Amino acid sequence: MKPFAFRTSWLPALLLLVSSLAATAQKRKVDVKQELARAGEQLTRLLKTHPDQTKFPYSTRPDGTLKDTKSEWWTSGFFGGTLWYMYEYTKQPQWQQAADQWTMAMQREQHNTGTHDLGFMLYCPFGNGYRLTQNPAYQPVLLTGARSLATRFRPEVGLIKSWNDFAGYNYPVIIDNMMNLELLCWAARTSGDSTLRRLSITHADNTLRHHFRPDGSTYHVVCYDEKGQVLAKKTAQGAADNSAWARGQAWAIYGYTMLYRETRLDRYRQQARKTADFFLSHPNLPADKIPYWDFNAPGIPAEERDASAAAIVASALLELQQYSPAADAKRYRQAAEQMLVSLSSPAYRAAAGDNHNFLIKHCVAHKPAKTEVDAPLVYADYYYLEALLRYDRLK
Repeated sequence: MKPFAFRTSWLPALLLLVSSLAATAQKRKVDVKQELARAGEQLTRLLKTHPDQTKFPYSTRPDGTLKDTKSEWWTSGFFGGTLWYMYEYTKQPQWQQAADQWTMAMQREQHNTGTHDLGFMLYCPFGNGYRLTQNPAYQPVLLTGARSLATRFRPEVGLIKSWNDFAGYNYPVIIDNMMNLELLCWAARTSGDSTLRRLSITHADNTLRHHFRPDGSTYHVVCYDEKGQVLAKKTAQGAADNSAWARGQAWAIYGYTMLYRETRLDRYRQQARKTADFFLSHPNLPADKIPYWDFNAPGIPAEERDASAAAIVASALLELQQYSPAADAKRYRQAAEQMLVSLSSPAYRAAAGDNHNFLIKHCVAHKPAKTEVDAPLVYADYYYLEALLRYDRLK
């Protein structure tokens, strides 16, 4: 084989390529370094207001006071995961130390078989921690947590049970469940237990079969009987049973994108793209790409926005664009960038020391229950930082 020889005739094309890449870099609309520095300052303050690892930052109450949770609440793992993202970007030991403390505070939940949310609770802190440090103490917690989560799967139904009951139904399954499959896929790959992978695929396929409408939008809750027959399609946090709850669409886009990465089954990529296209082309999506809490909320445009849904979708789109044809990939990148521009603006990004030191404001958790409405949410911060890191890698 002849050695590679550089040809001077290639120089103009090479210079043009370098110039084009430089121009693209200059056009980047979000200063990741600046936003992560601001995040570090805000999270440092949040750590100081939480001197021990028994009260997990979550949101605020209607009167504006801080609202923390215990470890068994589904959002408890996001704070540790957020700290790991700060460590991933900065490599500073103080972030690793803080992240490890808040991660290990979740260790007791590995045995919790009463929730479907162990992916959120364990994989966000322990999964990121193990990915970044290979700390051997993290792996058994993740594997035990995966086995605990798997106990909620019944083969005759073919789905992981969400809540123990909902509106009189004994086997409700929510679209959010797709997010917890990442823990199972990791555990299957790490342990060699292929049953966990098959369980994930079965759950995803049945969700694909029953949760989605022809336009690509998703129901929030599908209720089954003990044999897997659909009894009802409902909502818990959306405006109506037939509405498109914004964060539900976000979970679907992210969840099926993630599962395509884990399985390379094209039906998952296609569903992620179909729901993403529904989200991005919806006539009720505002110009700044931060959705109302429900696309069919009755009071639009006087309804609250849900910045948490935008943060989740921005992160998902920055992965989905890798698996999409060029034209769609560009469209997904541009939409994600617009979301990050909006989330990084004073309209949605808290000023230093404000917002109880959470990063993102104007989120909605559960408007029908009147809880955490127009408030910060810890998972908005988590997915915002994840999206910033993914955006940074586009360079």
